[in-house]
Amino acid sequence: MQEKRGRRSGPYRSSMQKGKHPFRRWLVLLGIVALVVGGYFLIRTVTAETRVSSQVLPCRANDDVTVFGEDILYYDSSVIYCLKGGGGIKWSFPVGANARFSASSTNLVVWNGAQLYIVDRNGHASYNETMDSSVQFARIGSKYCAVVIGEDTEPTLLIKNLDGTQADFEREEYSGMFLLDAGFYGDSDQYLWTLAYDYYGVAINTVLNTYQVGKTNTGKVNLTSFLAYKVLWGSNSLRVLTTQQMYKYDYRAVIDNSGTQLIYGWQYEGSEVDKRGNLNILMVRTAEINGADRRLTTLRVYRGDNTPEPYHLPVSCIGAAIHNGTVYAFAEDRLYHTDSPSKAFKAELIPDLPDGKILSSLIGVTSNGRAVVTCTDGSVLSIVLPK
Repeated sequence: MQEKRGRRSGPYRSSMQKGKHPFRRWLVLLGIVALVVGGYFLIRTVTAETRVSSQVLPCRANDDVTVFGEDILYYDSSVIYCLKGGGGIKWSFPVGANARFSASSTNLVVWNGAQLYIVDRNGHASYNETMDSSVQFARIGSKYCAVVIGEDTEPTLLIKNLDGTQADFEREEYSGMFLLDAGFYGDSDQYLWTLAYDYYGVAINTVLNTYQVGKTNTGKVNLTSFLAYKVLWGSNSLRVLTTQQMYKYDYRAVIDNSGTQLIYGWQYEGSEVDKRGNLNILMVRTAEINGADRRLTTLRVYRGDNTPEPYHLPVSCIGAAIHNGTVYAFAEDRLYHTDSPSKAFKAELIPDLPDGKILSSLIGVTSNGRAVVTCTDGSVLSIVLPK
């Protein structure tokens, strides 16, 4: 009996083993297929994230070109066009000759003599009226628009809601002053800063004023002889850049001396506020941008109050930017990028450059990571930045 069971059990086990072999082979084949398909899509994903591409835009370098959130604006001396990053026209807005405009990431303000337009990101005008006198300049945020009208040294500052109704104004504060610039700041753009120059003063004096719209003047700072040329908001503070120092103030223009940094010999090149609200500032050597050609070799990045990070470029470049914490620099036919001063720059060849032409200047970077650059033939390119 034992012998018979042994003979019977042998063929039984053999048939089971024979049945399992095809199943195992199918499992192996399916595993190989899965690996191949997964690898293919992984390669496609990585390639899509790192691929550099460029597109020639339907505008010229001598047009007034600027970034507008994810889009691009340009003015051809008659009409303002809004382009997609890839070059397609989203909308157009006729404004006539000699117009000027200023844009935030969400809105646009246009002026032509005394005529003022407030336009949303879809090209629809929410306001179109004539001011009491010619507009010197205007600036716009997410909730308000600041308009400067009147004589050069007797200006009036009007603050309007986006539908054109008046939210605030200031006149006496700027008597004898020349208004240089203005901008909105705060969590919902509820504050406004202005820079003004004391035209009749014995000594050079630039003045910073801050306001809470519709409520009160929150602060005033005399910056004395240091010419202030840039004001930034981020990390819950105002940064005022002068030719000598970078000052740090709270929203009421109260100085934080611990945040003051010497920046003599360096000049603002670009900045960003990251997803956490932190301000990153990119600066270049003044001596490298004040000649006939921009030849950048060294960059500095200020991240908060930390010691500035030095970046040494592998070749001389015509422009640089910071986007999502990564530093980008542009040479004649290549771009370089790194996310840390301790890492080497990666080089990327820029495809589809016009024949025999090279990059000449950087206009800006859109919020979704497209660099807008000009070429030596006057063409304008949109370049997808590598991640």
